[in-house]
Amino acid sequence: MQNSIDRSLRTQRASGCLFGLAYGDALGADTEFLSVDEILHRYPPVGPRELAQSSPARVTDDTQMTLAVGEALLQAEQPYTAKTLEDPLRDAFIAWNESPENNRAPGMTCIHACEYLACGLPWYKATINHSKGCGANMRVAPVGLLTASNSGVTAQSRAAIAQFQAALTHGHPTGLAAADLTAYVVADLVAGGEPADLPERLIDYAHSQRSIYHADWLGPLWHRPAASSPANFIERGWDECLIALERLHYAMQQIDRQGDPCLATGAGWIAEEALATGLYCFLMYPEDPISAIQRAAVSSGDSDSIACLTGAFAGAHLGLAAWPAEWLERIEYRERLARLGDAWD
Repeated sequence: MQNSIDRSLRTQRASGCLFGLAYGDALGADTEFLSVDEILHRYPPVGPRELAQSSPARVTDDTQMTLAVGEALLQAEQPYTAKTLEDPLRDAFIAWNESPENNRAPGMTCIHACEYLACGLPWYKATINHSKGCGANMRVAPVGLLTASNSGVTAQSRAAIAQFQAALTHGHPTGLAAADLTAYVVADLVAGGEPADLPERLIDYAHSQRSIYHADWLGPLWHRPAASSPANFIERGWDECLIALERLHYAMQQIDRQGDPCLATGAGWIAEEALATGLYCFLMYPEDPISAIQRAAVSSGDSDSIACLTGAFAGAHLGLAAWPAEWLERIEYRERLARLGDAWD
């Protein structure tokens, strides 16, 4: 019986990741912009542990843009290149931006970049160069689900795709590096990586990628007054992410399950902090996904983005069966989420 359960979990990790992302997003949607005390007052005694009773349980732009990335990946011609993927991503982002359902307090970086994309500007001119907001890595989970067997994607091409989808809206090198790291986490956990030493693997990965600029994908993005070369441009992003990962590593030595996780690893409004705090909440409860996303939702920062990353990591690790079965029928966009999960499961 146990072997059957294990096989079921392994074959549903893509769905577990995508639905977990949406569940975390929905749980954190109602706590964003509140202090921890306000959250606990509204959801006594320990914060929200159930999806809202609305039908469906509504998500935010985090899940909407994850769907945009995932559906663009399914539409794009393979093997993936910047040429085959640019138009599907551009079209998906513009469609999201112009949709009447884009009414969930979306980030201004994404809105402005999508408006520039809709004007027909080259993507590297449409992107917001100074922005490293978390909007590019809260949507990158589908890239982490691509493998050599299901999409012909290697680890290096996965890294390039993760950075490219980020670059269409967030041109800051830290936004690129954080999206790459987030996709790495998803891929690592889906492949069966153990959570306990995940921070160390991430630090090693960041060092290995620190000077790699994916020129075939990113083209002239690196041309900035402060950058002397492509490697110099991208190194800044990796160095900022390494600082965040070191904070995570330190926080894991003295886990505080009662305090505000944002005090340990950052409020999550910027890319590297969203990754670190989402990971911190997951690693507090690696075998208890509901407690993990609850901990993420009870935070003083960008609660929905932190919780959606936490849910993606928990679902990638544990699979779809780890989530309450009744949530599957109640979450918004469940048909689209299921379609993507089926494609990569």
